Amino acid sequence: MASFHSLYSQIQIHGPYDEGLPLRGDESPRLIKPFLNRWIGKIGDPQIGPTYLGFCGIASLICGFIAIEIIGLNFWASVHWNPVAFIEGMAWHRLDPPEAKWGFTPFVPLAEGGWWIWAGFFLTASILLWWCRMYLRAKALGMSTHVAWAFASAIFLYLSIGFIRPMLMGSWHEAPPFGIIPHLNWTASLSVLYGNFYYNPFHCFSIAFLYGSVLLFAMHGGTILAVSRFGGERETEEIVDRGTAAERGALFWRWTMGFNATFESVHRWAYWFAILTTFSGAIGILLTGTVVDNWYLWGVKWGLAPEYPATYPDMTLPPDIAEQVRAITEAPGRSTAMVPPAPEATQ
Repeated sequence: MASFHSLYSQIQIHGPYDEGLPLRGDESPRLIKPFLNRWIGKIGDPQIGPTYLGFCGIASLICGFIAIEIIGLNFWASVHWNPVAFIEGMAWHRLDPPEAKWGFTPFVPLAEGGWWIWAGFFLTASILLWWCRMYLRAKALGMSTHVAWAFASAIFLYLSIGFIRPMLMGSWHEAPPFGIIPHLNWTASLSVLYGNFYYNPFHCFSIAFLYGSVLLFAMHGGTILAVSRFGGERETEEIVDRGTAAERGALFWRWTMGFNATFESVHRWAYWFAILTTFSGAIGILLTGTVVDNWYLWGVKWGLAPEYPATYPDMTLPPDIAEQVRAITEAPGRSTAMVPPAPEATQ
């Protein structure tokens, strides 16, 4: 092993190009002749190409291009085709879904949200076709389809936000707009509108799995780099025939935290943590507004959220809100001293 190999350097092996497995007779030729790039080699394999697209890959790129064109031209039209304003306001441009009055019908005038529907249609088609490409390439190479199903979990979250939940709510208006800042604003307003998303337990699960998967990948990646001088990068061999790298990695984690995963199980842990990040987030999205209207009141009811005293005790709440608060605070063991009275009905 080269003595200069450290955290900041990457050993690059230069040899004959890897052309990959031979193609079947019914497969289209690969694109991009292989070549080496030294800077790409700083973070991974320096070889770029060959690339195989096939029907699904080409169709995915076409649909993705159409979606980006629809979104981009609407952004540009919103600033009266001014190229300077288009570039300067790139983070703030928006393409909004149809208003609530249109419900969930796909037949919406283009200027009133129809462009958003078409852009979403082509973007979704592009993503699904790319998933098909990943799945078919894995099967063609004799691999298992773990990567494709992990990608499917992220697609489920995407569909839950932009299609499934609006369908359950009966309105496209529940979906987020296209655009960077508008999408972030939609996220914040969704939390406020439905009583603070932080009290959504599936949001809690999603964040826990997110941080957990980051921690697991960092721990595992650091361990493999630390024992690479002992052949730790040959993980498959050391899964079934434990060598000195696996032994030292196991000893390190037993010494530091009393327990360690195996060279195989750490991949399964990280894989499922990553998948459950998006899957649990999608469940939380689908429950919002359909099953739970206010996550804070739900959290108070089940003891997850604190019950705050009324800031202005003399303020009269609307009847429906006052009734919700009263039903929660009059539960056994809860104080009702700070609940404002419901207004009397006017004649």
